[in-house]
Amino acid sequence: MISPKDHKKELRRQALARRDGLDPLWRIEASLLMADAADTLAVEPGTVVSGFWPMRSEVDVRPLMAALGERGARLCLPAIIDRTTIVFRELVRGAPLVDMGFGTAGPGPEAEVLDPSLMLVPLAAFDGRGHRIGYGGGYYDRAIARLRDKGIAPRLTGVAFDCQEVDLVPEEPHDMVIPEILTERGLRRLGSGL
Repeated sequence: MISPKDHKKELRRQALARRDGLDPLWRIEASLLMADAADTLAVEPGTVVSGFWPMRSEVDVRPLMAALGERGARLCLPAIIDRTTIVFRELVRGAPLVDMGFGTAGPGPEAEVLDPSLMLVPLAAFDGRGHRIGYGGGYYDRAIARLRDKGIAPRLTGVAFDCQEVDLVPEEPHDMVIPEILTERGLRRLGSGL
């Protein structure tokens, strides 16, 4: 019998292969279309929103982040601190970005560390219950747990293409459920009233 970890690994591989197979121009258009969800996300001015710098064939959330910034959101990006920890540093127009590894960039150590109240969460795969498969490092699971330990319950919005949906993600105790996901078809609530 295959372990949940190995099953996730295979589902991740399949979903990423589907995502990699999307036409690059279509991915750009779909990412721009997702920026229209800024109104649907309905963030108030001053809301701290974490996004992510796209790597490989990921959804490019930068247009969405720019639209949220125009509505007054304070933006931040993840910064890898060590092998297990990410923090969210404020993204300010014109401030220099530094290499964060994995082909990503983000604000340097001089940027203010913020606690997001809305997190745009990258993922490799997801199911209709809101269970996600990340990239295997557990960074977001730990970051969300740390925020919750501080009494902060961020709104979690997964971001992916529809082709990354799978029938069923195996559950593990540390997994966080994502109650909504943004794809090229719009914002969807997942699961049963999460």
